Amino acid sequence: MTAPSDAPTPPHQPHADPGHEHGDGEAPTGAERAAQLLTAPKALSQLSLQEARVVVDYMVPAHFSKGTCFIREGDSADTGFMALVIRGEVIVENIIVSRTQPVTVAVLEPGSLIGEMGLLDSGPRSASCTAGTELYCAILTRHALQSLIAHNPAIGAKLLLAVSARIAERLRDTARKLRLYAKLALTMQLEIDRIVRETPGGPGA
Repeated sequence: MTAPSDAPTPPHQPHADPGHEHGDGEAPTGAERAAQLLTAPKALSQLSLQEARVVVDYMVPAHFSKGTCFIREGDSADTGFMALVIRGEVIVENIIVSRTQPVTVAVLEPGSLIGEMGLLDSGPRSASCTAGTELYCAILTRHALQSLIAHNPAIGAKLLLAVSARIAERLRDTARKLRLYAKLALTMQLEIDRIVRETPGGPGA
């Protein structure tokens, strides 16, 4: 997995570690492993393995030590990249309304994609991502994506469609959760109103 000459340095200067091997003899950021994970159901299953290999050629390996926050909620700088988890875990956190401390909303494992929106726009990050373990990723920057589209337009277009489909799926899931929360809130309010009416001395007495 090598970066094209026009690809910028990965954000926050993570330590690339393409040559380090584990006991199984496999490089944790090996290009073939990255391509296989990129086509997994949790990532972009619309891509063929051969197409994923081309995409991986435009990605750069990155290593984050445990506890490193490499995406910060609300950050509007260094947002133009997407990460594929190769090895390790990522803790995703959000600041919930009325809270000052972040709440863990997900723990992502190998094959997960992080920060896809960063490829499409430059808006602030919607969540914080921290390495829960020693973490190895493959990074695709917006600049590298533009280079991919210029040199391999068909694969670049398919990648964009796959990323857009993932984002749309996530938005639909969020909409479903919001509907569920609205129903729960209504049920709770009706129950509270009933208790108030039946309480001696309450409005319904």
